[in-house]
Amino acid sequence: MTKPIHVLGIAGSLRKASYNRALLRAAQELASEGMTIEIFDLLPIPMFNEDVEREGMPEPVARLRESIAAADALLIVTPEYNKSIPAPLKNALDWASRSPNSPLNGKPVAITGASPGIMGTAWSQHHLRQVCVNVNLLPVNKPEVFVSRAHEKFDSEGSLTDEMTRKLLAELLASLANWTKRLRGEQAE
Repeated sequence: MTKPIHVLGIAGSLRKASYNRALLRAAQELASEGMTIEIFDLLPIPMFNEDVEREGMPEPVARLRESIAAADALLIVTPEYNKSIPAPLKNALDWASRSPNSPLNGKPVAITGASPGIMGTAWSQHHLRQVCVNVNLLPVNKPEVFVSRAHEKFDSEGSLTDEMTRKLLAELLASLANWTKRLRGEQAE
């Protein structure tokens, strides 16, 4: 029997009604068999500051690091702000990457994102992959899922209605499951 895969989902947008939070909720619905996706809210994470760190990890940061450590894999859903990742997401990764024992080190991760623009989140995902290299996150390479024209793919309740996007998201989650199994030394499907 295959061990279950617990994924920690992080949306880079803090806005409650964002397309990226909606995409993360859709991922919960489309998770591969044996996979659960827990959503972590970045809103309480303070801006990184070494003075604060010296006094001890703030409770929301400690919770983030513990949640990452407890997860088998990560799913990061990022918007694109000025052709890069948003500050709250970069800030959370900065906090999580701190020594000792960064919970990001060697953790499998899948990346996606949604935007009203025609390129989806291609630029921000590219920048996020650069950060992944530095903090030693191990990204799934294929498929790449850039949700463009997001306003046409979600209904007014925030449900993902576009069948092609649902299919691609499900494929990304299946790839994450297989990648996680391979990294654990299990038989991938």
